[in-house]
This record gives sequence, structure tokens and C-alpha cells, in this order.
Amino acid sequence: MKLIVQIPALNEESTLAVTIAAIPRRIAGISSVEILVIDDGSTDRTVEVARKAGADHVLQMSSHVGLARAFSAGIEEALALGADIVVNTDADNQYCADDIPALVKPILERRAQIVVGARPIATIESFSPLKKMLQGLGSWAVRQASGTSIPDAPSGFRAYSRDAAARLCVLNTYTYTLETIIQAGRKRIPMVSVPVRVNQVDRPSRLLRGIGDYVRRSAITILRVFVIYAPLRFFLALAALFALPGLAGIGRFLYYYMVSDGAGHVQSLILSGVLLAMATILLAVGILADLIAANRGLLEEIRARELLRSTREPLSERQRLNTLAVVNDLGG
Repeated sequence: MKLIVQIPALNEESTLAVTIAAIPRRIAGISSVEILVIDDGSTDRTVEVARKAGADHVLQMSSHVGLARAFSAGIEEALALGADIVVNTDADNQYCADDIPALVKPILERRAQIVVGARPIATIESFSPLKKMLQGLGSWAVRQASGTSIPDAPSGFRAYSRDAAARLCVLNTYTYTLETIIQAGRKRIPMVSVPVRVNQVDRPSRLLRGIGDYVRRSAITILRVFVIYAPLRFFLALAALFALPGLAGIGRFLYYYMVSDGAGHVQSLILSGVLLAMATILLAVGILADLIAANRGLLEEIRARELLRSTREPLSERQRLNTLAVVNDLGG
């Protein structure tokens, strides 16, 4: 049973060595532990530090592609290297590496295929009260969209079984954390959460440019993934918003038609006709989107099978670029 701990890194020369050194190399139930660093176009000594610190593999992206794509490239590289379990952690040493055994335990026990580390948000001193509230709100929204019970959706400290990792396909370029949970929930991949500890991190997040930016990006990500994986439900809800007032307008006209001579109130019919026409269009769009989603599901299943059947040799640069091109096309 091979475990690969992947670490996406962007200009992390100051903390990467500490992060790598903290990763346990012996874990019960695991025959080998390897470390994969994904260099997301760093301009400092990140790659050199990774190799000197003992990273078994270093995957260098040709340019800065963002956390979500670096994560996806790392997952595919880990699978190609023969990983049975992939653990993702941050290069800033935010997460306590001693909790990796607890993170992989549910997978070893076959209780889950994805395990998300739940941070003690309420006791993290570096989080402002507003950030704690938004973290909770975002996790609640993800639970509603995914049908899961993950308490800390933005957590990047996670473990994936080989099968689960192959079935995930990140489409957005901002972050993988919210999208992969919603995907897993919609695909009914068994998923649990375990409590984990965190270390003190002094530098500000490079992903979070401000509370407003975080809320906007997270909301767009949740909405987009929900539309992609539950399009019929989404467009039916929109159609209902137009259809119900339209039907009410028709009812209003019929009421006055029966209690009076029917003169006037034609505006109710006109407005109702427009609203019902919009509802019909939205319903048609929902049906088409649902068919497209079904086709996308088949493509993702084919992709997953190809990944699982692929050789255990590292991806070539051409294969990696082709994979990124496919992900970009799927993401629009």
C-alpha cells in the first residue's frame, strides 16, 4: 500500500523544508510513504529546497497555473506513480503532519474513499471572527449543495483513495476544495471527516485576497458546480420562479372574468404569457443541460478508467499538457 503526500507549492522556500521534514515516513498499514511537490511556477528556490529536504518527486509546472490546476496535475502524477492513497497538504506547514495516520485510517478500514481534515476553526487565533463566520457559512452551503456532512469544506488537508482520486475532475481555476466535495457528494463517493490539528502560520494566505473576494469566488464556485452536476434541479427551480407568478396572473384574470364581464385585466394575461414563456425556455434549457451533464459524467468515467489503467510511470510533459488542455476545455 503506497501513500503519496502531495504538496502544491508557490514560492514556499521558507517553509517547505519544515513541511517535508514533519511528514511521517512510517504509518501503520502503509508499506511506503513518498512525497511529491508540485511547483506551481515558483520564482524562488522552492524546487531546490524541495529536493534538498528529501522530496521523492518534484513536478514542475511550465508556468503558474493556480492552486486548482496544480492540485489536479499532482493527483494525476501521484496516480501515475502508483499511489494507492493520496494525501494533500499545504506547503506553509499549516496542517499538523502527525495527523496523517488519522487521515488515512478510514480509507485503510474501507469506511471511506475521501477523508477531509476538520480544523478547530473556533480556536484558531489567526482567524478573525468574520473569517470564522464565513468559513462556517461556506461549509454549510457546500453541505447543502453536496448532500454531505463535512464540517470544514475549505480544508486542504485531505486523503483520497486511488479510485476516488481518479474520479474527481476539477473544472474551476480558483480552488479545488469546495468543488471536489460537491463532486464527491453528487457522485456518491463515501466521504468522512476527522478532526486535525493546525500549526501557527504567520504569513497571509496567497489564495485569500480579501473577505469580499473570497465570498464572491466561493459563491461562484458553489453555484457553478451545482449547475454542472445538478442542472435539471437548478433550472427547474428557476422555471418555477417564473411559472408560479404566471399561473397566479392567469388565475387573477379568470377570477375577474367570472365575477364581472371580463373586460380589462388583459395585462394579467400578457404578463402571464411572458412569464410562462420564460419558464418553458428555462425548462428546455434544464433538459438540455441535464443531457449534457449525463454525457460529461460518461466522459469523466472514461477518464477515470483510463487513469486507473495507465502505467505507473510518471506522466510525460506532453501527457501533462494534454491533460491540462482537457480540463480547460471541460471548464469552459
